[in-house]
Amino acid sequence: MRSGAKIGIVGGVFAVVIGGVGYGAYNILDGLGDSGVGGGGDGKTTSTEVKTGPVTKAETADTSKKFLAAWAKGDAEVAAQLTNNKGEAEPALVGYSDTVHVTRAVITPGPAIGSKVPYTVKATVSFEGKTKAWSYASELTVVRGLTTGHPLVDWLPSVIHPDLGKGESLETGESKTASIEAVDRNGNVLSKEKYPSLGGILDELRKKYGSEAGGTTGIETWINSADADGADKTLLTLAKGKPGRVQTTLDPGIQAAAEKAVKKYDKSSVVAVEPSSGAIRAIANNRRDNFDAARLATVAPGSTMKIVTAAMIIQNGLGSANEPVACEPQVTWMGVPFHNLENFSMPDATLKRAFARSCNTAFIKPVGPLDKAGKADTALGNEASQYFGIGRNWQTGIQTWDGEVPASQGAETAASYIGQGKIRMNPLNMASITATAVHGQFLQPYIVPKDLDNRTFATASPLPGGVSAQLREMLNYTATKPEGTATAAMAGVGGFKGGKTGSAEIDGHATSDSWFTGFSNNLAAAALVQSGGHGGTAAGPVVAEVLRAGP
Repeated sequence: MRSGAKIGIVGGVFAVVIGGVGYGAYNILDGLGDSGVGGGGDGKTTSTEVKTGPVTKAETADTSKKFLAAWAKGDAEVAAQLTNNKGEAEPALVGYSDTVHVTRAVITPGPAIGSKVPYTVKATVSFEGKTKAWSYASELTVVRGLTTGHPLVDWLPSVIHPDLGKGESLETGESKTASIEAVDRNGNVLSKEKYPSLGGILDELRKKYGSEAGGTTGIETWINSADADGADKTLLTLAKGKPGRVQTTLDPGIQAAAEKAVKKYDKSSVVAVEPSSGAIRAIANNRRDNFDAARLATVAPGSTMKIVTAAMIIQNGLGSANEPVACEPQVTWMGVPFHNLENFSMPDATLKRAFARSCNTAFIKPVGPLDKAGKADTALGNEASQYFGIGRNWQTGIQTWDGEVPASQGAETAASYIGQGKIRMNPLNMASITATAVHGQFLQPYIVPKDLDNRTFATASPLPGGVSAQLREMLNYTATKPEGTATAAMAGVGGFKGGKTGSAEIDGHATSDSWFTGFSNNLAAAALVQSGGHGGTAAGPVVAEVLRAGP
């Protein structure tokens, strides 16, 4: 930060005015010099004994106070020396005034929680005659230096701002991209304030379509993305540019329902797609890390993948919805046993009933003939790509992960039939798979009409005659009959409907991921609640709430 800053403390509040207009004289940083600094972040110490163990309450209070005071004073060098990574901390602290153009800051620490100290920042940002207040909250953690034993602030970019990640930086100036006004399908303006889940999407749409939409730049404070292809994140607008209009497919009622639904659980995500068009009607997440798992997650989808497996079985003449199928407690594939939940069995099962109960063994054993023909390792991937459009480079208008069903071998092949193994999906992929099953034809999901930039949409072959009808029948049975695992979650959903539960086991996690996908009339939706347990318990209610807002 710039020199000449002055500081005072009033009731525990650190305050600074850059440029010499301060709170008057200060004499509060006793010991902040040689004896109070950790030797350049973790350097030499005059003591031969290095203290170990957790930091004490007094050390946490003292170190955090000195760090925040030095930061507020504008002494970036001293503040950086009070961290365990001076090399990264100092330029970030210097940039707070030189690059972010913060001209005044009041930092208010809250009560420590163990070694963590929360604080609020009330700052003023000024650039080329434009000034605006900027407030936010963050926290720091005090740790013990590895070599000195000194208590030090554990340096993370989020110390400066909670949304700042590794490799990212803050900047204030004329925005690098033109402003946009993204609107929903009805022409209503979409905002981060009304729809928090859309923050990253709106930033991405701005970067991609701002100039094409005819917008102009403004003066803003933003986070520079660490990814050259990533979208910068606007934190503060000092002067607005003229926004260009970008039409989206989002439905205000369905998006509002999705935003509300994901609040039921941590690490939850949901996407809704219109089967007759591929239009994305809603996309929402509830995650502390701000990761857009709804469109970017790459995790196993569990038994929701049985939709594709069922289509593969039917198309290869290995069974049909109402034909008998063996649902045994356990089957073995190449010497590896696969079980049903609690080893249940169904003595008079059909493929439809096995689908409804989510019988794992009924979706592994019938595929045996494909293994003898040398097709088992690639059959599911071919089905997913050729008919459901998975992995076909979707051009949705925003960045997406388009799913992956790679070739497998050995026990992984059997695992893939029940949505485990190497299969990687996200809610957008599973909503599209359900939409394809219902409509009978893959229509690539999109959030921005393709005529805005003349994108070429991914295509796939239509499902052969009768396959879609059987999948709809199986999904409907699973969501309406007493033995169906989706029936309880879908009880309050009207119209012609269907659903499928899924629980995906994740290595190192005590609780499985909860998956659910379903449809009602002309709307399909899929949800993921990571570490949520059974699909019908967590992800199911999320999907149901979204579907109730649909047609």
